[in-house]
Amino acid sequence: MSDAADLSWLEKAIELSRRCPPAEGAYSVGAVIVDSKGAEISNGYSRETDPHDHAEESALAKLADDDPRLPSATLYSTLEPCSERRSRTLTCTDLVLRVGIGRVVIAWREPDLFVGNCVGVETLKAAGVTVIELPELAAKAREVNAHLPGVSS
Repeated sequence: MSDAADLSWLEKAIELSRRCPPAEGAYSVGAVIVDSKGAEISNGYSRETDPHDHAEESALAKLADDDPRLPSATLYSTLEPCSERRSRTLTCTDLVLRVGIGRVVIAWREPDLFVGNCVGVETLKAAGVTVIELPELAAKAREVNAHLPGVSS
């Protein structure tokens, strides 16, 4: 994917995050999964169908775990995939690794608000996943989360 395509898809993820019902104890996150040809194959946002759903989880739930497009797909998420979770057994980092997505693009890393040391990026990279951060979109992603203490754009 080109830099322009990455920016465009992550902007779409930010728009999806605006659909999240605000929650005092959770981030509002959007996610888009794009195949190797540049076509969207799924998307989701936090709390889309369940109050505990994370955006990546919601997008991945719409696809089969063995979907042949996933290993060459890119996951765009407005926030670093979680590496620790209270509400589910598998973290978003675990889910990405389980389905074999090879590339993840994020706007910002998870701050120490709910989890003391999120290591989603580090875990993905250690497993061979290409992770790209687009900090130029971090302020837009944080803006959607202004309802949380200590988060500002």
